[in-house]
Amino acid sequence: MTKIEEKFRELREREEGAYMPHIYYGDPNPEFSQKAIKSLASNGADFLEFGIPFSDPVADGPTFQKACDRALGMGITPETCLQGIENMRDEGLDIPIIVTAYYNIVHNYGLNAFLERLSDVEVQGIIIPDIPLEEAGGLIKSAGESKIDVILQVTQNTSKDRLKKIAGSSSGFLYVVNVEGVTGARENVPQSTLKLMKSVRENVEIPLMAGFGISKEIHARTLVSGGADGIITGSALREIYGANQSNPEEKLEDLGKFANQIKKACIKGYREQTNR
Repeated sequence: MTKIEEKFRELREREEGAYMPHIYYGDPNPEFSQKAIKSLASNGADFLEFGIPFSDPVADGPTFQKACDRALGMGITPETCLQGIENMRDEGLDIPIIVTAYYNIVHNYGLNAFLERLSDVEVQGIIIPDIPLEEAGGLIKSAGESKIDVILQVTQNTSKDRLKKIAGSSSGFLYVVNVEGVTGARENVPQSTLKLMKSVRENVEIPLMAGFGISKEIHARTLVSGGADGIITGSALREIYGANQSNPEEKLEDLGKFANQIKKACIKGYREQTNR
């Protein structure tokens, strides 16, 4: 059993939905990123999605595109990111970390070398948003040898047959993309998303984490009560600390409060789901 699977088992025993924040490392600087991650972890985050900045993040909306630009402008590299994880592990960060990296980053680093480095810094999973299932075989095989879970994604346009194939190849959990398009906060959870959650839950057994467009407590509670094992927030976090670009550390308390509220909503949603 992997550390991600162990965490989901622990959460089920406590009747809690999982919360995973997504931070692009180095925006606006590495020192702030490390403080923000520690704040999120101490305020309810069960997992961390750790984004490695990329020049062309095609799955991301304007908020994260700008975050990547700022981080790259600071000279952030993949190795800088991995050293950041290593530093936080040395300082006691113990929640499972899932690294998100576009395929060009992995290819340039070297697949096996990249996975070995992830293992060295105690990363438990990887998401590559722009790799299709048909081209993921080598990644899945090598990651398995390095004991790293490969998290794949499904969307509202994924057919039932393809959904089963993707779920069968994913490990750790399945990332359910709630909305069409790119990342970014939305106002409401559409009914089509709830139908998607129901459809996925009926067809697969792997834990489900719902992401894209989640920015409010009601979003988290609705999705978890509707069948998700947990939720992911990203752009909403950037909007919180980005409100004070000159001194983002003044927003660390607000980040912690947001994480705490989202985690509580995940717990309420999970208990509503299991009590039906």
